Amino acid sequence: MPSSEHDFAALLELAESVALAAGELLANRPATFALSEKTSAVDFATQMDIASEKLIVESLLAARPADGIIGEEGAARDSTSGITWVIDPLDGTVNYFYGLPGWNVSIAAKDASGVCIGVVYSPSTNSLWTATRGGGATFNGEAIRCNNPVELDMALLGTGFAYDRERRKYQASIVEKIIPNCRDIRRAGAAAVDLCYVAMGALDGYFEFGLKEWDLAAGGLIAAEAGALVTGDIHAGETVVAAGPALYPSLNALVG
Repeated sequence: MPSSEHDFAALLELAESVALAAGELLANRPATFALSEKTSAVDFATQMDIASEKLIVESLLAARPADGIIGEEGAARDSTSGITWVIDPLDGTVNYFYGLPGWNVSIAAKDASGVCIGVVYSPSTNSLWTATRGGGATFNGEAIRCNNPVELDMALLGTGFAYDRERRKYQASIVEKIIPNCRDIRRAGAAAVDLCYVAMGALDGYFEFGLKEWDLAAGGLIAAEAGALVTGDIHAGETVVAAGPALYPSLNALVG
């Protein structure tokens, strides 16, 4: 099906309802955790990551059985409809594990032209961000725009750090370049929320090296639809940079 024929409103409604259901599941945080190691002892999934992905996948496919799936916890399915869902069932697992706010459910849909739907739901902060391609972005139902213009020396920036120690060394070198030249840096612990903060003006810009598709898909669309420039080919190993048009060139020059 050509992308122009997809019903973005219906896809967004489905994504919202599924994200809210997954958020409700996750809000019942367990007293104890079963941890599954991924790339290292500090990179792990909990039983709740897996349960959330199961709920999301089953709900999406019950409504749209021909759609594809890309999920952080391993769900994978080819699409025959032209729509593929990109899912992070629990973005910010470490925050969730430690009882910190900002963890979220991130659900995006993409077609032949790229990401077309984005929903990020953070129950711990009562925050729901949404966007459709060409339709703008919202926070709890209200339209949002990124901060612009902002100069680098007055910019509040967000970033995150990888689990891999060698990548952290590189990220530290970038922070060393940035920190003398900006207002300050925040590290919230969840990439999707950082991108949404750029969209609503809670951050002026964001940069991070090593993101995966499920980290970027929904939040990246939301930031872009709120007027931010969002760049960085993650498949080519590039740093993702998101900022308003005035800030973007100087920020990207330092970190891109």
